[in-house]
Amino acid sequence: MTSLNPPLQAKPAIRSILVALMLAIFLGALDQTIVAVSIPAISAQFKDVSQLAWVISGYMVAMTVAVPIYGKLGDLYGRRSLMLFGMGLFTLASVFCGLAQNMEQLVLARIIQGIGAGGMISVSQAIIGDIVPPRERGRYQGYFSSMYAVASVAGPVLGGFMTEYLSWRWVFLINLPLGLMSWLIAYRTLIGLPIPQRKPIIDYTGTLLMIVGLTSLLLGITFIGQGLSWRDDQVLGLFAVALVGLVLFVWHERRTPEPLLPMHLFANRSAVLCWCTVFFTSFQAISLIVLLPLRYQSVTGAGADSAALHLLPLAIGLPMGAYFAGRMTSVTGYYKPMILSGAILMPCSIIGMALSAPSAELLSGVFMLLSGIAAGLQFPTSLVGAQNSVQQPDIGVATSTTNLFRSLGGAVGVALMSALLLALLHDSLLTPVGQPLLGEASSGNALLDGLNAVQGPALDSLRSELLDTFRHLLLVSAAISLLGLGAAIAMPNKVLRGRKDKAQ
Repeated sequence: MTSLNPPLQAKPAIRSILVALMLAIFLGALDQTIVAVSIPAISAQFKDVSQLAWVISGYMVAMTVAVPIYGKLGDLYGRRSLMLFGMGLFTLASVFCGLAQNMEQLVLARIIQGIGAGGMISVSQAIIGDIVPPRERGRYQGYFSSMYAVASVAGPVLGGFMTEYLSWRWVFLINLPLGLMSWLIAYRTLIGLPIPQRKPIIDYTGTLLMIVGLTSLLLGITFIGQGLSWRDDQVLGLFAVALVGLVLFVWHERRTPEPLLPMHLFANRSAVLCWCTVFFTSFQAISLIVLLPLRYQSVTGAGADSAALHLLPLAIGLPMGAYFAGRMTSVTGYYKPMILSGAILMPCSIIGMALSAPSAELLSGVFMLLSGIAAGLQFPTSLVGAQNSVQQPDIGVATSTTNLFRSLGGAVGVALMSALLLALLHDSLLTPVGQPLLGEASSGNALLDGLNAVQGPALDSLRSELLDTFRHLLLVSAAISLLGLGAAIAMPNKVLRGRKDKAQ
């Protein structure tokens, strides 16, 4: 009788842990999207446009840089304490965001919040790597991908509602009850996780070099996305610091006994190609989430609430693809077919969106649904493939590196597509009086502010030109997604570990 007790307790334990981890993923992903709608209200209260973009960018940069650090610390010290720390820091920083009295305080609190979110997202996915065999892991990672999808739609809708009827501060304060509930659930359920037996050695030099290199790189990319030329002295200086910092980081990591990011992982072809795939998938998914509502608003004149609902097919498609990919990966034991299917579908669906007008909601919605499915097919399977490619002691680093490439892909995608959009608009669009359409934005969105300043027949002409501009932008996006397809084709078709687990 006693031998039957562990199996009977295993399933509820995994379900309870899953609830805690999904809540953590949801909160971290939600704060990437919920704040965007409240930007005009924040700008109106603080009357500070110069630092407005950093309310979003500061969070993204901090989260991206924190992810690999959490991954390594989790491998050294165990993941439960790090998960609780990340959740607690995120919740506390959310309160500081809601109480901020000026833009500087808000940006600083958002950076701290991003550091907490990096732990929540990175460590939660590594925990699944600890307790679930690779053969079954795709199904659980699919649940996590659905949290990203729900957050991408719930964020703008909740943000718009709270900003309109309560205050922009509630966009952050809502995290207090949700964060406390998540922390309590995690505290009670995250018990019995593996604890590393090796003596921890922290790579302080590597950590510092990586923070300097990655932060400089992301700041440079972000400045380009905000309209600065890549030849600007500030941007070039940041890229130079990034290059020196990352070169020194690689040199140091090859020589230290306990590296933050083991360089031998980059000799693992399967893992590297999985990281390339997740980079380009995130590049497309995050840039589409940012660009498609902007296209819908600027071309049709709809409001922010309608633009958020316009994204619904994309958000529905993502968990559909993730669920199907997880089930098929579990049944067949192979992850490449799902990644390859998504990589083929992605450029086709983006081309379809480019050629369909946003006002043709049914046709546009079908292509958005397909692009969401394409991303869903690739996100969880790329993570499972990367985890399957490494040994158990490196699970945390492999997971955090996957999340690092996912965050980098999103940051680069938004910055590059935004910079390209600004360049296309700057070259082609002028108001009837010869003034540039894009000026300093009072709401945080220069394009929509410029459109609001134009009336009459000139507005219809501008909307037509904007439709062509966004079409060209989406075609460029489709061409870039072919790089992800190339990585998927080159990926080895390896079987997942865990056949014995499945049989039992």
